[in-house]
This record gives sequence, structure tokens and C-alpha cells, in this order.
Amino acid sequence: MRYIRPVWLTHSGEKKDFEVYSCHVSPDGARLVTAAGDGYVRVWSTEAVFRVADPTYNGPKQLASMSYHSGTIHTVRFSGNGRYLASGADDKIVCVYTLDPHPPSHNATFGTDEPPPVETWKIHRRLIGHDNDVQDLGWSYDSSILVSVGLDSKVVVWSGYTFEKLKTMSGHQSLVKGITFDPANKYFATASDDRTVKLWRFTPPGPNSTSHDQVSNFVLEKNITTPFVASPLTTYFRRCSWSPDGNHIAAANAVNGPVSSVAIINRGSWDGDIHLIGHEGPVEVCAFSPRLFSKVRPSDQPLDSKGQTLSNLVTVIACAGQDKALTVWITSNPRPLVITQDLALKSLSDLAWTPDGTNLFITSLDGGIICVSFEPGELGYEVSLEETEKTLEKFGAGRRGAGIIEGTGGLLLEEKSREGELRDAEGRMGALMGDAPASQLSVINGNGTAAPPSTTAINGATPSADVGSNQVNGGPLQKPGDKQTDKADVPEDPNKEKLEKLKSRVTITKDGKKRIAPLLLSSSGGHESSLPRAQLMSASRNGLGGRNDAPQTILDLSKPFDGLPRGGLASLLLGNKRKWAPDEGVEDGQIEKRVGLTGSEGAVPILTNTTDGLVPARIGSGMTGQQATPDFIRPAVLNPSLTVSQVRLAVPRIRRHIVQTYGEASGLPAPAGETDGPNDAHPGSGRQAPSDIMIEARNPSQLPTTGKAADQEPCRVMVSRRGQPVWQDFLPRSTLLVTGNKIFWAAGCEDGSIHAWTPAGRRLVNAMILESQPVILECKNNWLLCVTAVGMCYVWDMRTLISPHPPVSLAPVLDIAIHSLQDHVTIGPAVTSAHLNSEGRIVVSLSNGDGFAYSPSMYVWQRLTELWWAVGSQYWNTTDSSLGDVRSASGSKNASNVSSGVIPFLERGTTSESMVRGKSVLLQRLVKQLLSREGYEGFESSVSLAHLENRIAGAMMLGSKEEFQIYLCMYAKRLGAEGLKGKVEELLRGLLGGVGEENEGESGNETCGQMNAEDRNWDNTTDMLCGWSRKELLKGVILILGKNRDLQRITVPYANVLGVTSEQEVDGDVMVS
Repeated sequence: MRYIRPVWLTHSGEKKDFEVYSCHVSPDGARLVTAAGDGYVRVWSTEAVFRVADPTYNGPKQLASMSYHSGTIHTVRFSGNGRYLASGADDKIVCVYTLDPHPPSHNATFGTDEPPPVETWKIHRRLIGHDNDVQDLGWSYDSSILVSVGLDSKVVVWSGYTFEKLKTMSGHQSLVKGITFDPANKYFATASDDRTVKLWRFTPPGPNSTSHDQVSNFVLEKNITTPFVASPLTTYFRRCSWSPDGNHIAAANAVNGPVSSVAIINRGSWDGDIHLIGHEGPVEVCAFSPRLFSKVRPSDQPLDSKGQTLSNLVTVIACAGQDKALTVWITSNPRPLVITQDLALKSLSDLAWTPDGTNLFITSLDGGIICVSFEPGELGYEVSLEETEKTLEKFGAGRRGAGIIEGTGGLLLEEKSREGELRDAEGRMGALMGDAPASQLSVINGNGTAAPPSTTAINGATPSADVGSNQVNGGPLQKPGDKQTDKADVPEDPNKEKLEKLKSRVTITKDGKKRIAPLLLSSSGGHESSLPRAQLMSASRNGLGGRNDAPQTILDLSKPFDGLPRGGLASLLLGNKRKWAPDEGVEDGQIEKRVGLTGSEGAVPILTNTTDGLVPARIGSGMTGQQATPDFIRPAVLNPSLTVSQVRLAVPRIRRHIVQTYGEASGLPAPAGETDGPNDAHPGSGRQAPSDIMIEARNPSQLPTTGKAADQEPCRVMVSRRGQPVWQDFLPRSTLLVTGNKIFWAAGCEDGSIHAWTPAGRRLVNAMILESQPVILECKNNWLLCVTAVGMCYVWDMRTLISPHPPVSLAPVLDIAIHSLQDHVTIGPAVTSAHLNSEGRIVVSLSNGDGFAYSPSMYVWQRLTELWWAVGSQYWNTTDSSLGDVRSASGSKNASNVSSGVIPFLERGTTSESMVRGKSVLLQRLVKQLLSREGYEGFESSVSLAHLENRIAGAMMLGSKEEFQIYLCMYAKRLGAEGLKGKVEELLRGLLGGVGEENEGESGNETCGQMNAEDRNWDNTTDMLCGWSRKELLKGVILILGKNRDLQRITVPYANVLGVTSEQEVDGDVMVS
């Protein structure tokens, strides 16, 4: 080991050398950069430092000097790719430099004593985001982000591509003085004078990421306080470092009792039980060597069966601080390897290792810059970079480069993708300025009201005429170029005149000149990003102007005429295991022995299955005559089917008077263009208010007039319009539930019978007898749903009088598989809602937050939402307007409206239930613990992808066209960001399907708006997928993935087949969002 201190290696002034605050070495090891109080950033040649004693060396010493700051520069750092150099100073600015490949155009700076520059480092960006001094900087290992910390207690994240400010975190309560990055590219740590080290988890953003896309990124993972409880506040820096194997963080300015130390924080548990003690004063900076070392030579290392080394790898760390001493430690020794005292006259400020890990540069506040060079084998033997990468693989490290364009096809595809994004941004800006074309407006029912556009093009592609075309009174809108277009029919934007005035508003400056005042435009506009946002939000407000998060136009679910009780419909689950009821005065086990003895002699013991358990049957006197049912338990008399069913639902009580008016009982908006009311069944009646049509059921009193229980009065069912009776009928049993629409009326009685009538009151079908009382009765169009007290769900088509599937039980969704193994009766989750959609699919939500839909083609329940997605997925956003405001593609009702808004509706219910019951807190705590464990580094990414895949499968099963393309778009973006080539190739192959193949027997006149059950699986033989043309979906996904160079080997062949990269404009439709 030798010390090198060249005389010329300093920031010299007229009277003294300036304090040197920071240094760093470039990734290629050829340059050393330093920053000092003179306001200069100087770049030195490391070769000149190493060969300072060589008289034959005549190369350059100082390569460049930059003075773009107006104050003292505290930190300088090279990016991991060596392309950029960043500096931060007390002028609150971060400067980013880039090396100009051309030689300098001048010999020396006029009026200074600076030597002629050898390299030209030009200012690339000036980043303004701090309110006080910038104290430290850090680049991620893939150079995707730059993080700056300062004395304003802020942590600011900048994009490493565009240098846009992505996020500002204000988690610290005092000055932030240090930053270090995880070599596995999963975390970064910041150290502050609030005596904490905060750990932040992040996902490397892409080149086109914006601050809006990174709302859910850069989240606080851990707050470490134990080693710093009594740390002094006198240090100028708290520069920490992360070990090259990713296992440890070295945190400066820690204390172990009364002694200053360096805390070693373990990854995963994030505890700081290990301390490096040896400094007499506070430690301000510590730096791990970037290389791993081995005790034996690489040629002598033993190998296992897989060819991997068996020797233990060690790390090297250097520490320095206010005691002007340098210590070097290796993990194999309990004591420091090197202790050098009084290395400078003032505190040591920064440490920087060369990439090979054999040379260490030290800066001090006395203006000195020292190099410590270690001889080969002195620290150990360097391990290859491949071995270092292998140690990081267990933490999920997978650094992806920017990729290389391998042909003109990839370049054209990338241009198309970026052009589409630019046109989309220009379209949003034009809409803000009131420049939206008139063709985007639609007139509904000829009332002159402008409606929002139904679709917005992605990547600059516009929807075709048969998908999402706006209509006027059922007819298509005329194109702007048609001669028959009547300008008077085009509605005027009421805000256009106001916007024109704002754009031409004249103001007078201080000097009396007239100027046009600028109009502020939001960078985000009304665009809703489909990238991850907040994970779990309240379903009431989310900052979108206080708007209601319920779907504004379409929700393809039945409107419940009878609201369920608060908390949902209670359920009981009966287990298969039965216990013996306790009996006073009988010893434990005596009853079992007596019953066992009776059975061994061939007799069959008779037992009574009571609510408390099994008891021997007792002889009692039987009741004679018919017994009247007490009023307080009607209709809770057990049906024989209830005694054998393992599911029991709460039965509604008998009400004297049941009244339902059409459309009032539900808080769900009615579908656009659909009246769904009985008043439409009477021609010439005209439009009526929803309260004009009313169905009522009057149950008899419980005391018959004759005084006999058998002489029960009938129940009267009546439908009236504006108070005038339309028809009435009488039922022999009391009615529990009623429902109806413009196609039929229905009523459920306490004896388990269902009666149905036409709108005019004609009996539609004989009384349908069920096994137990109905507890839920819903209707949607021509479909009728009945859920009975034993959890059986019946669905009928009241037009054709057929059922799409056999009766299905609610037992699977109520977790009967778990509860059936338990003893006796347990309380199951309550049923909070049960609905039908336009296709007769059953949609159920429970009090535990789960949402289900029944698939009649597979005869099985499918879980669409659950609390697991809410706490584990980055895409859980129940108030996203792109999903909440699903709009119809035209003004008239068509097949494309099927199942719109069902999945967002269920996810809102999951959020509400989790907020009310507090279950989300427990799961979030579990997820946080999992994320810190080894092997769970990709947990959040995997859960997010699984959530999107679950959404896509649910939308396809329900036939939700709009939601399917939105979720597919989000899924494609995430796959591109993750670089999952296998899933991308499988997705493109699934979307390709039958594109370009002619299917026999097809008429060829199908349009994208038509829906059928045949196109709801990936392997169908048609050219349609969930109501969309496969070609249109494939084009949209290709344009989304086109900007990811790592995937262009997969996407370019598909783009060439579809003609996306041709010079002509891309024709056809692309997915909308």
C-alpha cells in the first residue's frame, strides 16, 4: 500500500487551497472528478495520478474544468453508464454535464490561470427542485434515475433519460446529507440529521416515464432509527454506502453507546446490530469497494458440481470522518486492516474507489486530494464481475440496457410509437384550448346536448366508423367532408368563446407595453394514465374534483328493487363434524360410551341434532292438532330442505305492505338508451316518470277473520299507473319479494313459489316451486334471478321459458370448502349484492370483499375481485376514470354494452369492504414483510401482472368489450416495461389467431361492434376477440410495445406483417383508452 499526493492535484486559490467536498471516479476508471469551494468541477486523469513519480509521463493532468454553479459545490457523481456527470451545490441547483466528442475549440479560458482543456464537458441540464443546498447525489446502477438530497429535507427523483422531475419525497424531518443505491436496483437509502436512515423501494422507470406515471413508485419501505438515536448533529455529511453483493448498508455517523461507529445494516431484516468501532470522532463518509474479493487466487478456488466457487467472498469498506483518520475493513477480519491517522489537517469529506477496487481517492477540507493504492493481493484477490452478478441474482437483479436497434424495421416501429404518443399529447392540448374538432361531438336524441367523445385514440390511430361511431337518433354522424353536412346541426361549444377570450387577453406590463397573457396548460390534461397509481383508495373521493366515482353512463347490472339489509345477507355454514352437546351431571365421555355400546350390540342409536350438538333422543308427548305459527318467527319455520343443506341464508320477514316503484330503489344508474320499464309495454302511453309505475303486495294480517289458522286471507298483488290500477291478482301465500321490468313482473312467496305475469297482468308461467323461501329476487331485461334460503341460484329466460344452466349453489363462494371441515355451525361471509347482467350471468359480491361471476359455459364460479389484489397490485385503482366512466360506443343499445362496468363496480365494493372492516391493514402489513424477504423481490411486479391477467380473463368471460381493450392496453404497457419476452411473444401469438386466414362459413359482414360467445377465448377460430377485430388489437399492442428495443426482435416481424412500419398511414382501428 502506498499513498500518492500530487502537488498539482488541488483546487488552488490566490491565498489558500479551497476545501474539496467531493470526488468520484468514472466507470472506466480513466477520470477523477472533484468539487470544491471555488465553484469549479475539475476532471483529472487518473493515469497522471498513478504515474506521478514517472518522469517519462508527459500526458495531460487536468482534463477539464467547469464553473456553472454560483456557489460551493458539495457533490459530484458520474452516472453508471459513464454518459453523464452531475454536480450539486449550495445554489440549490443540480447541473448535468455530458462529454462533447469533438475536441475543444479554444486553448484556455480568457482571463484565468486555468490550463487548456483537453476534454469539453458541456452543460446538458440544470435541474431546479430544491429550496436549499444540494448536499449529495446518487445514480441508480442502470442510470435510469438520479436522486438528489439537500438541506431542505427533500429527496428529489429525476429521470435519468429526460431529467424530468419524477417525484419529491418529504419524509425526512431534518437535513438530508447522504444517499446510496442498492446494486440490485431495488432500493435506495437516504441518511438525515433526523437520526434516521430511510429505505425507499422503487421500480426503474422507462425512458418515456413522467411524474404522473410514478405516483405509486418510490415508496418508503423502512425507517431505521436504532443505531442513530444519539448520533451527533455536527457532521457536514452522512454519506452511506451499499455493499457490492447487496447484503449490507454501511451507515455513517452512528453510535454504539458513547462511541462513534459505522452501523452495518443487514438486508431483509434491516437491523443494525453490527458496528465498526475505531474512530475517535464522528464518521462522515464510508464507501464499499465495488469489487468482491477472495482469500485465494481465482485459479486455486475449489469448484462445486455446478462449476461455482466454494470459497467465501469478502467485501472491503473504507471509513473516514472528523477525526482525520482513515480505516479500511474487510469482512473476514474483526479488526481494521488499515488505520491511518492525521491523514489531513481537517476533516475528510469523501471517498471514491476505482472500478477495479485497488485504488482509493480521499478528499479533505484542507484542500488535499490523496490516492491510496493497494498492491495485488493486499486486500485479497478480485472476483470476476460475473461472480458479483451471480450474488445479486438472488435479489432479483436484472439490469436491462437501452437496447440496440438491429434494423430499419425496429427504427420505423419506434418512430411510429413515439409519433402516436406525440399526437395523443397534442390532441389533449388542443382539447384544453378548445380546438377539438366538431366531429368528436355527438348529439343524443336531437336535443343539441354535446356529449363527451366515446373513444380516444391511442398512438395516434383513430377508430374506424363501425367501432365507437357516434350516432344521432340512431343514424351515423356525417363526416366533415360530406356535402350534406348542415352546419346548423353541429352544436357549439359553450366554452369556446370564453377560451378565445382567454387566449387573446391583453395585459399591460410595467413599462407600458401591451402583451398577450399566456394561458396555463396542464401537462397531464384530462388524460388518465394506465400505469400504476395509488394501490388502495377510498371509494368516495380521490381528488378528481370531488366527482362521483360511480360509472356515469353504463353499468350492465340489474337494479335491486329490494335492498339487502345493512352488512349484507347473513349466512350460516354447517360443518360435517358434529360434537356432543354438554350434559350437566354426566361425566365427560359417558354419553359417547353409552351410544357406542348400543351400536356394538346391533341396535341403531337415535340421536337428536340440536343447535348445541348431538344428544340422545328423549321420549316426549306429541302435539295434537294444527299449531299456529307464532308471528315473531314467521317465515323462519325451517323447510325440510334446510335441515340437510350446509348453507343457510337469512330470510326476509313478512311485511304487511311491499311497494316498489320502477327505477327508484337502486342507486345504480340506468343504462343509456334503455328504459327498462313497464310503461314502454303500452304503445302510445308516452314517456312517464319512474314513479308513475308501481307494484305493491299487500299481505294479510296474521289474525284471520275466522279465528282459524287454516283460514289465511290471500295476498293481493297490484300494479298501478299514476295511482290508477292496471291489474291485480291474488296469491294464497304471503309475498316476500317482488320485482319487474317492461317484460314481466314477478313475486316470491313464503312457501318457496315464484309467480310471474306479463306487463298486462296475464299469468306468464305456472307457479315455480323451489325448495325453500326466496331471499333475493332480481331481474334484468328478460332474465329473472332467484336466490333461495339454502343458497341455490336459479336463472330463467322469461321470454323463452328456459334456463341457461342448472341451479347453482352459493356454497363455493361462501368458502364451504374450508368451513365444511369445521365443527358445527359457523358464520359465513354475508351476501352484499346479487345481480344479473344482460346475458343472464350471475354477479355476486360478499362482505369479505370478494366478487364472483358464474360462467355458464364452464359451470363454475369465477372470482373477479378480492382483497389480495387491492393490497398487492400496483394497478388497484377503483376511481380511474378510464374504467369508471365506461361509455357506450353509440347512442343506441347494442351488443357492445354487454357487462360494461361490472369489474370496476366489484372492485369499488372490495375497497369499501376492506376500508370498513380494516382487513386491508393486516394484509398490507403482511405484504410489507414479504417484500423485505429474500426471494420476494419480484413479488409486487408478479402480483400486479397477475391482477391485470385476472381482469382480462374476467372481461373476456363477461364479454365486456370496452374494459377488455383497456386492460389489454395496460397489460401490454407493463409487459414492455418489465421486458418479459416470453409473455409478450405468447400475447402476440394469441392476438394473431386467425388474422389473415379465411374461415369457412363466415358471411364476412361481421363488424367489431357485434358480440358473440364464440369469440370469448384466445383460441377461437374467428378473426374476432371479445368483440374486437384481432387485427386492430394486434396493431394497438404492437404500437405500445414498439418503443421497447429489447422486444423489437419479437415485435418487428408482426409489425411488418400488419404493415405498421410502412410509409403509409396505419389504416384500421387500434385499441382505444
